[in-house]
Amino acid sequence: MKQQIFLLIKISSTILITGALGLELWNIYLHLQNNSLPTNLNSVFWIGNIALIAHSIEGLIAAFNANYRQKNPVTYGIYTFFVGFVGLQELFAN
Repeated sequence: MKQQIFLLIKISSTILITGALGLELWNIYLHLQNNSLPTNLNSVFWIGNIALIAHSIEGLIAAFNANYRQKNPVTYGIYTFFVGFVGLQELFAN
């Protein structure tokens, strides 16, 4: 049961973080064109930014600790960035 929940979290987290990255890139593109996001997306944009910051911190923690656990720091940092806290749990459980 726990593995199924972790798998569901991994899949949904990867989709949501990819969407947040896409929204961030769209926002940057619009700013380069002297436009801005539609106002109804502002709250989604800020929630996405908070998630990206949190996942970046988790990815950095995983990258720094992966080397001590004989794992590739870059690969594990990117993996944890996309899956979130579950990646850290997997790293520290081993």
